[in-house]
Amino acid sequence: MERDRSSDSSSDEEEERGALVPQNEVKTRRRFAAFEIGDLPTRIRRGFWTSKRYLLVICLPLVVILLFFSLDLGSLFRGVSIIQADSTGERMRESELRAIHLLRNQQLGFLRLWNRTLSVAHSGSEVSRSPPSVPFNSSNSNTSGKVVDLPQSLNSVSFEEFRLALLEQIKLNKQIQNTLLSTHRVGNASLGSSDDNVDFDSSSSGVDVCRKVERPAERRTIEWKPQKDRYLFAICLSGQMSNHLICLEKHMFFAALLGRTLIFPSSKLDYQYDRVLDIDHINECFGRKVVITFEEFHEMKNHKMRIDRFICYIASPPCYLDGEHIKRLEKSGISLGKIEAAWPEDAKLKTQKKRVVDDIVPKFSSDDEVLAIGDMFYADVEEEWVMQPGGPLAHKCKTVIQPSRLIILTAQRFVQTFLGSNYIALHFRRHGFLKFCNVKKESCFYPIPQAAECILRVVERANAPVIYLSTDAATSETDLLQSLVVFNDKPVPLVKRPAHASAEKWDALLYRNHIAGDSQVEAMLDKTICALSNVFIGASGSTFTEDIIRLRRGWESASQCDEYLCQGELPNYIAELQ
Repeated sequence: MERDRSSDSSSDEEEERGALVPQNEVKTRRRFAAFEIGDLPTRIRRGFWTSKRYLLVICLPLVVILLFFSLDLGSLFRGVSIIQADSTGERMRESELRAIHLLRNQQLGFLRLWNRTLSVAHSGSEVSRSPPSVPFNSSNSNTSGKVVDLPQSLNSVSFEEFRLALLEQIKLNKQIQNTLLSTHRVGNASLGSSDDNVDFDSSSSGVDVCRKVERPAERRTIEWKPQKDRYLFAICLSGQMSNHLICLEKHMFFAALLGRTLIFPSSKLDYQYDRVLDIDHINECFGRKVVITFEEFHEMKNHKMRIDRFICYIASPPCYLDGEHIKRLEKSGISLGKIEAAWPEDAKLKTQKKRVVDDIVPKFSSDDEVLAIGDMFYADVEEEWVMQPGGPLAHKCKTVIQPSRLIILTAQRFVQTFLGSNYIALHFRRHGFLKFCNVKKESCFYPIPQAAECILRVVERANAPVIYLSTDAATSETDLLQSLVVFNDKPVPLVKRPAHASAEKWDALLYRNHIAGDSQVEAMLDKTICALSNVFIGASGSTFTEDIIRLRRGWESASQCDEYLCQGELPNYIAELQ
C-alpha cells in the first residue's frame, strides 16, 4: 500500500515537473516493457481520470437536452410563434373568403353588363330592320321635334354605360387585390409591389362617374300674365312645409292657366313664407307682379277681404277644408262665398283621377274677383309638365320657388366652413318612417347596417371625403351608422349642423336678422345644403327629399350618382304589421 501511494505521488510529481520543462529541453521518454505488471495500475488510473473529463464533456449536453424536453422549456419560446402563426392563418382565411365574395360580385357585375349589351344589340338589330324613322313632333310642345336616330342613341348610351360599368369592375378588382395582400403587410409596407403602369386612378380615367345632369335644352311652358283685379287665394293644409311648397307650386300653375295673381296664405293660417322663401325673387323671374302676400291683399282691400267663390279640386272633404279651418279663415277677417266641388263624383274615389289642362280651364274659369280652389297637394294634374326642371311656367330664372337670400348665403358659409367643394348629402329620414314605409307595398325603412352598405357604394363612386347628414334619427342610430361608414379603412365623417356657438360665424346672418332657431328656417337651411352637394342620397317617399331634388334640378346641381337610399333594394328584414 505504501508503494502504491508512493507511486501515485511520484507519478503526479513527474507530471507536474513535466509540465514545467522548458521548451528547448528534450524530455526523456520512458519505455515500458510490454509485460511490465508493476506500473499497470498507475497507467489505468491515469487513463481513467483523463477519460472522466471527456465523459463530462459528452454527457453535459445530453443532460441539458433531457432537461429541455422533460420540463418543456421550449414552450416558453414556442408560445409567441404559435400564436402569431395561428392569427396570421386566420387573417389569411378571412381575406381569402372576402376575396371570393368580391370575385363573385365581380362575376355578377360582368354578367349584368353582358346581358345589357345583348339587349342593346337585339334592340339595335330590330330597329335596323324597321322602316326609316319619321320626324317626331310633340303636340304638347311649343318647339318642333327633332329626328331621332334610335340605333345611334342606343349605341351611345350603351357605350357610356359600358365605360362606367368597366370602371366599377376595375375598382372592384383593385379591392380584391388589396384584400388578398392585407395579410402580407409588415407595418405599413406591403409585400405586393406597386406598378405605376398597372395601378388605376379613377380620377384620371376620363370617365366622370358622377357628372352633372344636363338640363333639357327646351321646356314645355306657358306664360303667366295675370288679369287686373283677378286673384287666386292659396289654401294649403296637408302635411308639413315640403307638402305646402308642392301645393303652392301647383297653385302657381293654376293661376297661370286662369290668368290670376296668386295670394300667399296668411301666417295665421299657414307658415310664415317670407321667412323661408324669396317672394320678391318670384316676381323678378316673371318680370311682373304675379304673387302678393296676404298682408298686401289685406291693405289693398281696406280690411274687407272676401273669397267670392270656392271651386274645390278635392271633392271630399270639399277643398280639403274641415269646420276648424273654415272658422280660422273667418276669424282672420275673410268672408266666404259658396263652397262647391268641381267634380262631385270624385268623392267616391280612393285616389285622385289624373287631369289635364283641357279638364281644368273649363271647370275653374270664373269672372269672380277672388277665387279659391282649396288644397292642391294631392291634385294629379299634368305631373310630368309641372315637375320638369324649372317648372311649367316661362321665366328667366333657374328655379322660381327657392330659399331666401339669407338662407342661401348661410348654407354657402356652412359648406365653406365644414364641407368644402366635394361632399355627399344624405337625407336620412327615420322618425315615423318605420310604420309609414312598412304599410307600403315595398318598404323603404332599412336596417342601419344595410343602409351603411348602400351609402358606401355611393361614396366609392363619388370619391367624396365627407357626408352631410340631414336627419331626424336618434343619436343611437346615427352613432351606429357612423361606426359602419368606413371606406378604405378610414371612417367617412357624417357632419350635422352643430348648435350655435358665438365663436362660429357661419350662421351670423340668421341671428342678425332674428330668424335663427325657427324650425322652418332650419329645415330650409338643411334643404339648401343638400341641394348644393355634389351627390345627393334621398329618402324614398319623403316630400322633403322631393323638394331637394326639385332644387337640384333647377340649380343644375343634380348628378348621375343621385339616388334614393338603397334604391332598387328591399330591406333585408321587415317587421310584421301591428
